[in-house]
Amino acid sequence: MNLREMGLLVRERRVSLGLSQERLAKLAGLSRATVVQLEAGTLVELGVTKLAGLMDLLGLQLSASKHAASRRGLLMASRNASVSYKTKLGAGQLAKALTTGELPAGLMPHLASLLDETPLPLVVAAVEEAAAQSRVPAKRIWQQLVRWAREFASPRRVWA
Repeated sequence: MNLREMGLLVRERRVSLGLSQERLAKLAGLSRATVVQLEAGTLVELGVTKLAGLMDLLGLQLSASKHAASRRGLLMASRNASVSYKTKLGAGQLAKALTTGELPAGLMPHLASLLDETPLPLVVAAVEEAAAQSRVPAKRIWQQLVRWAREFASPRRVWA
């Protein structure tokens, strides 16, 4: 659940409790402007401590849970890494490269794209899936990615 969705839930709960935005703000130790922005979905950031306090005040739960494991991480990451190229990097090729450390012939640019441009949640899902399929520890795959990033001089700061 994102902050915008939480804001809608806060508004719904506030109204059901008969609270004004101003009264809720006072009870929660927030400004009225913060409550207004939260409910409108325009608030950019609200610290977890403040959000947890607000949710608790309203009798709502703030919880975290793991996404259901995606079995498409390798497929989505390989497709993303192949967008700019005629030759495609297959999910199996990506899995083999991640688990063995061997770069597929002619597909080094794809791996550079993976390191530099692929959304990080897709990279994480691909690593998790490759590790599960191969029984290669995910830590070893991450070490491989960092090594490639150094070799390719990746500008992405997460690999430094």
